[in-house]
Amino acid sequence: MTISKGPQLFPREEYLRRLAAVKKEMAQRDIDAFIVSSPANITYLSGHTAHTAYVPQGLVISMQEEEPTFIMRRMDAPAAIHESFLNRNNVIGYPENLIANPEKDGYDVIIDFLHERGLANRGVGLEPGFLTLKQFGRGQDKFAIRLPKARIVDCSRAIDWIRLVKSDLEIAVMREAAAIADAAIMRAAAVIRPGVREADAAAEVVGTLIRGANGKPGTAIAPYCMCSSPRTGTAHIRWSDDVFREDSQINLEVGAVRQGYTAALMRTYIIGKPSDRLRRLHEAEVAGLEAALNTVRPGATCSDVANAFYRTLEKQGFTKESRCGYAIGIDWTEPTASLRDGDTTVLKPNMTFHVMLGNWVEEDFGYAISETFRVTDSGSEALTTAPRKLFEL
Repeated sequence: MTISKGPQLFPREEYLRRLAAVKKEMAQRDIDAFIVSSPANITYLSGHTAHTAYVPQGLVISMQEEEPTFIMRRMDAPAAIHESFLNRNNVIGYPENLIANPEKDGYDVIIDFLHERGLANRGVGLEPGFLTLKQFGRGQDKFAIRLPKARIVDCSRAIDWIRLVKSDLEIAVMREAAAIADAAIMRAAAVIRPGVREADAAAEVVGTLIRGANGKPGTAIAPYCMCSSPRTGTAHIRWSDDVFREDSQINLEVGAVRQGYTAALMRTYIIGKPSDRLRRLHEAEVAGLEAALNTVRPGATCSDVANAFYRTLEKQGFTKESRCGYAIGIDWTEPTASLRDGDTTVLKPNMTFHVMLGNWVEEDFGYAISETFRVTDSGSEALTTAPRKLFEL
């Protein structure tokens, strides 16, 4: 039976443009084949978003071919045919008997492919962070043993740097995700009340993240954190068996996803009236947020943005120990750039960041606010637009 391709998120030309940038990087590193194993980078270069990376897979980019070849588990191959821009002949499924096989696995199929295409004696790029030690270790790894004449090159983060600057098409998708994140934050404000179970409120928020906004549904569920009193000093825990009460504080972190692209958003809620301490921290954090966003411009650095926030916060009597944000895009975080003191990454138009100002002051006291923004030609644009207020319910 022939599988008909589903609609692709971006046109073929967009993916070929991205591949051209990767091949330019390959040429600079003198490699002829690049085995991409990072799920986020596979999404970036093909459009594939299905949950398939729990077993060996690789997108093989060759300097000899216009399109890459996606080698993956046979049962997962139809997902790649539906989702990716790739010609169906460039999706190869390996048999099930290679799963949980201690002698041979899917990476052997990828290595066989390199031999068949005459690439086994040339420079081969790998992303070792996504391979197990058995497959990429010190001297005795599978690739070194089976490709003895190849020059193995560590290409960690080579594609991550390219992904930092988004195309206008990507920005449009991130705006869709941001609108969903806004809707989830506002839905939380509508359902959090005394006596309501945290789980029921979480279900309403997650439902919004799936139903979406403006006719665009969410296409995945990102990690979702709801920290309520007395757990507001924690950063990344889920909802509990508890119910909300009078004077409960709730710190909420959501990430809305559209076709692999994430927009994150954090807000703080209080049932009743906030303490003076919480209100002062909120006002200080909002001032710091605005100072950070006002510092964003092409040519500024991530460190400049972070320090604008830190200085403003400290003037109002508070400090924040952790970094205040990171690059965001496919699969939430992009690990190449952080909004922290000392990060000299230079900002360019259409870079996107999550300015994440969660501040966990003590074990039982913290606060959360954030925005997802893009760098414009002259400053910043907040993609998320929920009110920057302490929600008093």
